[in-house]
This record gives sequence, C-alpha cells and structure tokens, in this order.
Amino acid sequence: MIRKNTKELTDDPVLTVKTYKDNNYAHEAIIRTKDGREVARVVYRPHDPLSCGARVWIETETNDTDVELVERKS
Repeated sequence: MIRKNTKELTDDPVLTVKTYKDNNYAHEAIIRTKDGREVARVVYRPHDPLSCGARVWIETETNDTDVELVERKS
C-alpha cells in the first residue's frame, strides 16, 4: 500500500491497529499511557516524507521513554 500510494499519488491509510475483533486503519496512531499521556506516535505521510525519505516513522519523547531496538536474524 505504501508503494501504491507513492506511485499513484493516493493517500490510503497503511497503519493497522488490531483489536480482538477489528482491524482499524489510520494515517497516525497515538500510543498513550493509561492516564492519557502520549508516549509515542506512529506517523505515515506518503507525500511529505522526512528528509531521509522515510514515509512511516515513530516519534517519541526519549527523555521519558526507553526504546529497545530488536533486529531479526535471517
């Protein structure tokens, strides 16, 4: 879908937030604590990428949050 949106200049949502019964699609997903504080945001902007070219990225306030990177081994 990311490739299609880029190639065809469309703007279909690509993020999927799954619940036990639904798949919800969005352009942004905000991750909050139980008390409502935003800790991270997943952003999709197909026609306004970051300077590095990324069209999907995660934004977080790293002063309050630890990020652990996990790389899959092939």
